[in-house]
Amino acid sequence: MLNRLLLFTLLVALAVAGFWYLTREPQLPPRPPLTAGVAPDASGFARALEPVDFTFPRDHGPHFDFQTEWWYYTGNLQAENGERFGYQLTFFRRGLTPGAPADPTGLTTNQIYFAHFAVSDVANAIHRAVERFSRGAGGLAGATGEPFRVWLEDWSAESLNNDGSAVRLRARDSEIQLDLTLRAVKPIVAHGERGLSAKSDEPGNASYYLSFTRMATEGALTVAGRTVNVAGESWFDHEWSTSMLGPNAVGWDWFSLQMSDGRELMLFWVRLEDGGVEQVSGGTLVERDGSPTPVRLGEFSIEPSGASWTSPATQAVYPLGWRVRMPEAGVDLTVEPFFLAQEMRLSVIYWEGAVRVTGVSSDRPTIGHGYVELTGYRDSMQGVLGRGSR
Repeated sequence: MLNRLLLFTLLVALAVAGFWYLTREPQLPPRPPLTAGVAPDASGFARALEPVDFTFPRDHGPHFDFQTEWWYYTGNLQAENGERFGYQLTFFRRGLTPGAPADPTGLTTNQIYFAHFAVSDVANAIHRAVERFSRGAGGLAGATGEPFRVWLEDWSAESLNNDGSAVRLRARDSEIQLDLTLRAVKPIVAHGERGLSAKSDEPGNASYYLSFTRMATEGALTVAGRTVNVAGESWFDHEWSTSMLGPNAVGWDWFSLQMSDGRELMLFWVRLEDGGVEQVSGGTLVERDGSPTPVRLGEFSIEPSGASWTSPATQAVYPLGWRVRMPEAGVDLTVEPFFLAQEMRLSVIYWEGAVRVTGVSSDRPTIGHGYVELTGYRDSMQGVLGRGSR
């Protein structure tokens, strides 16, 4: 996915508010409030400056030399009776200082983890979302590469094979729970320039960005006390970086689309204060055989349909309906949410939800599904950092 750069800012707040308790010994204090502050000094952290060679499963795991990292799972599932569901399970890591924790067995640490878990119940148009925070110590939260595993308390993604292309996801809360097995049906995709995904023209303002764009999924999902067997498709994003949005950015729109012709499409653009978009906005078209083609600004268009939804809780106004076109690739798609109210009202506020796809791909009729993420449509960090969204 596009770097969840809004969440960089949240992680900065967590890092400042939590530094004192994450490094003290040894009693575990309560989770900290979010307060305003300045980001810890990024000097000493690595920057994403040039393409690198990836090794798996090691590179599925943490990159402690970089300040921020996340593992993002989203998917569209269907029960045996035809009911549809969307889900999101995301793990975030923030380093307070470069390098791995000095004592992984103790409670002193330089790592903060937090996670988002959401389920969209399409039939009932109900979206439930929860979050958790923890220090990366004492077994409470952490990540490993060999074998691949990332976890926060009893929420986890854990590899089922040697290369990390098959995982088991588990998460539970009072009203929602999932236990899913995901198996990649295509090779991993390196976005941008061999995995180097630029976010602005400034050198180093980039991430390393990898995805499994289609993962066969099956398992069990519990919503409001009712458990159903489900199957469908998921998408996995993994990014790590030491960077922020450019100074004139106000948010972004991100699309991950899985089409019935066997292709997948990731597109994003970063919106600017003057109404334009960052010139490095773009994406990747993944062919049936798994080969990726970079997509650059000017080779695609995203046109809002004019439909919108105003959140009754936050008053944010989101465009919710688009026409996505890539003429050279024979793509002309209509993208619509399965239902409107899929806003993530957590420590940060953004819209992320399951969508349906209809139209033309490979110059033939196609249907499909995916996920869309929208940020910066309100001052979602007001009251957290005392300034506008980033």
